[in-house]
Amino acid sequence: MVNSEGNMGEPTVQDGASVWRIARDSHVLDVNSSYSYLLWCRDFAATSVVARDESGTAAAFATGYIRPEQPGTLVIWQIAVDGKRRGRGLGGAMLDHLTGRLRSRGVLQRMETTISAENEASQRLFHSFAARHGASVEHEPLFPARLFPDAHESEHLYRIGPLAESPTPTPGTQYSETRRTRSVAS
Repeated sequence: MVNSEGNMGEPTVQDGASVWRIARDSHVLDVNSSYSYLLWCRDFAATSVVARDESGTAAAFATGYIRPEQPGTLVIWQIAVDGKRRGRGLGGAMLDHLTGRLRSRGVLQRMETTISAENEASQRLFHSFAARHGASVEHEPLFPARLFPDAHESEHLYRIGPLAESPTPTPGTQYSETRRTRSVAS
């Protein structure tokens, strides 16, 4: 059983295969090559998080990076929870864990992600995150479907911030789960 905080941390290269499988099995994420997930777990571990099950295997992940043009902004590239573990608050807990880790290092004031208009689960997840962190949410079209060389929904940029010093727990409320957040840099 994965709890909401205790088994979270930076991914390692050994997590790459599990992260790829979770993305593939989500049936909603843009799945990249297994090689790209290995590289992500190596090169962007400090701005990403995995939740591990009791055996130490990745059961959920969120990948992100700091925008070069906006050094205080974390972009969440993908987030997914293993199908058997959805609905338990892991998506929100991972975002809280990751942003808490980065804030403690003094490198985070805002978050960005892209979400398609039809992806209500991701919209709820990020709005809930913003509420816990006392932040506003702005969104606007970023990549219209016509820009993609394959069949792909339009993506909207969600800007969340500035983030409060520490999240405000919401009594009696679980984190919303997400089923997909599209990549900004596929």
